[in-house]
Amino acid sequence: MKIIELILDEEAMLNGIDAISIVEYPAIEENFVALNRQIKTEFATQDDDKRLLIGPALIPNKTIYRHQDGEEFYVYFSRQTIRRAAELYLMRGNQNNSTLEHQAELHGLSVVESWIIEDPEKDKSVLYGLKMPVGTWMVTMKVNNDSVWTDFVKTGAVKGFSIEGYFADKVKLAKMELANEDLLDQVEQMTHKEAMEFLYEVAKMIKDYE
Repeated sequence: MKIIELILDEEAMLNGIDAISIVEYPAIEENFVALNRQIKTEFATQDDDKRLLIGPALIPNKTIYRHQDGEEFYVYFSRQTIRRAAELYLMRGNQNNSTLEHQAELHGLSVVESWIIEDPEKDKSVLYGLKMPVGTWMVTMKVNNDSVWTDFVKTGAVKGFSIEGYFADKVKLAKMELANEDLLDQVEQMTHKEAMEFLYEVAKMIKDYE
């Protein structure tokens, strides 16, 4: 079965991660840890309801099964792509964007922590019994929504995170770039009249598309 590396095409109009969905069956096959009680320390005097979900959003080089347009294949993300996607997610202020099973938009859920695992042995995720590889994008989500916490988290109806966004096929993108370079070479070799006719046809196609 074909395996495709997904990358960020930052020149595209749509790229990166728009939201994080809470789902029953996360594609990365890793569940989150639900903290509904405060971890007791010598400073804690009561068990306040924290309502935090902690888990991986993306794991590097982990193959994810996809079925699209009648074709079956696997996709994966590199460490570099995951790091950049996590950066853009925060830079664009998408921390409050969340959905349920990639369908219903949710309110009252916010990503309050985000980090990339550098040392699997010393990372804070180990405190929660998680063993993730270097380059994993971890998030902590605060659930300020009574219905979501009671009906979905506490019942186990949702078990992990799943991202929503736009990524490019690395091989297809490379082929497109080569095709664009060939096209530019052809345009540069055109006479002024040929170039004007070519641009006219392109403009006409764009207008028809709109």
